[in-house]
Amino acid sequence: MAKKSSIEKNKRRAALVKKFGAKRERLKTIANNETLSMEERFMARLKLSELPRNSAKERVRNRCEVTGRPRSVYRKLKMSRIALRELGSKGLVPGLVKSSW
Repeated sequence: MAKKSSIEKNKRRAALVKKFGAKRERLKTIANNETLSMEERFMARLKLSELPRNSAKERVRNRCEVTGRPRSVYRKLKMSRIALRELGSKGLVPGLVKSSW
């Protein structure tokens, strides 16, 4: 089980991404548009740098929904390999058959 503080910090980051996502995307398109003047692009970069760092979607870590484990998380299931194996052994994951010999 991961530390509760790490899990909560990641949730706060995800909330910031949701809050500032549209504004950040709009500023990035202005800053990368080469048809605009240099001053407009520079102002867009300055406004982008004023936004919180944790509002960037790259800073959100994929974590297991069950345990909070940050590594070896399957994107489709949002679950770590260890949690998937445990739940699969109990028969709680539909379509998953754990083989043993």
